[in-house]
Amino acid sequence: MKKHILVVPGDGIGQEVTTVGKQVLEKIAAKFGHEFTYDEALIGHVAIEATGDPLPEETLVKMRASDAILFGAVGHIKYDNDPHAKVRPEQGLLKMRKELGLYANLRPIKLFDELLEASSIKPEILKGADILFFRELTGDVYFGKRERIEDGNTAYDTMIYSKYEVERIARKAFEAAMTRGKKLMSVDKANVLESSRLWRETVQAIAPEYPEVEVTHQFVDSAAMMLIKDPKQFDVVVTGNLFGDILTDEASQIAGSMGMLASASVGDSTGVYEPIHGSAHDIAGKGLANPMASVLSAALLLDISFGLKEEANAVIAAVDAVLKAGFRTGDIATKDTPKDMILGTDAIGAEILSRI
Repeated sequence: MKKHILVVPGDGIGQEVTTVGKQVLEKIAAKFGHEFTYDEALIGHVAIEATGDPLPEETLVKMRASDAILFGAVGHIKYDNDPHAKVRPEQGLLKMRKELGLYANLRPIKLFDELLEASSIKPEILKGADILFFRELTGDVYFGKRERIEDGNTAYDTMIYSKYEVERIARKAFEAAMTRGKKLMSVDKANVLESSRLWRETVQAIAPEYPEVEVTHQFVDSAAMMLIKDPKQFDVVVTGNLFGDILTDEASQIAGSMGMLASASVGDSTGVYEPIHGSAHDIAGKGLANPMASVLSAALLLDISFGLKEEANAVIAAVDAVLKAGFRTGDIATKDTPKDMILGTDAIGAEILSRI
């Protein structure tokens, strides 16, 4: 197979973790006889510094010309406490999703047994949890009209959805449920929000097309509680952009760390594969970042964009083998982890590569 992959490291630890993710893809190509070519592009703070634009046109052209995108992270501390900044790194991320039509964000929450003790949740509650989130990615308050009015003391953001936006993400979630446990939970706030009532009505209208799938509807506050109380009850979850953003970060505690969670953002063209963690500037450049989420994102890339399930499973097995051998990065180490088994970014990456 010949494919072209665009690597977009972005900001902070994105630079470090995508290096390991790319090395894994190179090792897979060599082992399985594929030919992957690569290019790089700028986004976020580094793009603003270089061009003044968080998503330069050159980057968009490269994205559209690629078969898949391995993505790092976007964000910088200098913007966090400056609400008046007109140009922000996250604008590049949102524009990318819109321009590429990336309306479905897939976030698998699957716990490696070796990390049961790394989570703050009791192991007996966690063991066996396996959840697939579908977060709608191009609607909701992140893309609705927003404004600060009068003397600057009042602001609003519009939570807006159209029926077709809900239909397309719901169908992807139903189709995934058919290949898993045939259970789908739709999460909304239909007791309060009109946009959520449209969401629920639309999911209910589609449900008869998938009679084998057991569908439940849950308010987001209740779902947040249930996720911690009994995560094993979840199979496939579909929800809007804002609720999905919050719930999937909460679910990162099931896996022990955000550093273990991969994601895929897909639509009808080029897919983007990225860890769900941010740019983590407090550890950037120190060689401490956990690259396993980027490595597992590379596995999703192989599976979803290229249809290479055996190769994807080889990557996941390598990560599992490293964890079984006792190696950890700082974010997933426990008080009982021997110091010589706590490795940095490059060292844990080398352990993964050696097991592919």
